[in-house]
Amino acid sequence: MTLTTGLTSTMVAYGDTAAGNGAAQVEVRAGSPANRETAPKLSDARTEELLRSLPGAEQLTANALVQVNLVGYTQLTSAFFFRGDPPPAASRIVQGRWPDGPGEAVVGPSFLKQHGLSVGDRITLATGGRKAAATIVGESMDGDARGLNASRQTLTELSPHRRAGVYAVTLAPGTDAKAYIKAVKAAAPGLHPSLVESGSGATTAIVGFSSVFTVLLTVVAALGVFNTVLLSARERRRDLGMLKSIGMTPRQIVAMTVTSVAASEWSAGWSASPWGCWRTGSSWTTSAWSCSRNP
Repeated sequence: MTLTTGLTSTMVAYGDTAAGNGAAQVEVRAGSPANRETAPKLSDARTEELLRSLPGAEQLTANALVQVNLVGYTQLTSAFFFRGDPPPAASRIVQGRWPDGPGEAVVGPSFLKQHGLSVGDRITLATGGRKAAATIVGESMDGDARGLNASRQTLTELSPHRRAGVYAVTLAPGTDAKAYIKAVKAAAPGLHPSLVESGSGATTAIVGFSSVFTVLLTVVAALGVFNTVLLSARERRRDLGMLKSIGMTPRQIVAMTVTSVAASEWSAGWSASPWGCWRTGSSWTTSAWSCSRNP
């Protein structure tokens, strides 16, 4: 029960974070002549200003992807440089914090393991003959072994004129996403907006599996209790027969048996529930007999 409850609550919270807590998200991609697309006529700053000014826009995060070399390593690294409001990934930091200034980066656990690094270490990024030092200030919950996240200020040291390739726009509650996409297309032909799917398939599958697993565990536990009661009754059949012979009714015998079993089950539940709550990282409230998640 502790496993299924903790797994379900964790996946639901993770899915809500990835989906922006239910808010509609629109990804606006800048056209690239390399892909035979019309490049935006507006500058990077003017494009961001335009997207923020359209009705319904609540938050905006600009993202530039650059392939960089990590000095001391041979493989290329995909570096994502963010500007504007913090992206959903900023709330999935398990250690440290999200970069908010120049020379700061966040990477995933696989990146740290593959490169033999840890939070607090310094790395040097290089591309186009330029170099920029960065400190790993946070570890994200997930992430590619060959990818890192950094602030836009760090990109300025490497490639000052590189514009953002993707603009992630979070819409205000109640905003028509299709109307916003239509407004973007009409305002700037070089921009290609699309609605971001929630991507809750994995969460739904795991929650469904946890529900089925919970039912199976409940059935197994009920069978175990039934088997214990049955064995106890068989071992005490002589005692029960003697009690019946001196006048105890069948209803009283059943009540006595249920009471003895309920006492042991209650003791097990009372001792195991706080422990299971502690193992899931939650807080146990004795007065309300409840388990609540820590913020």
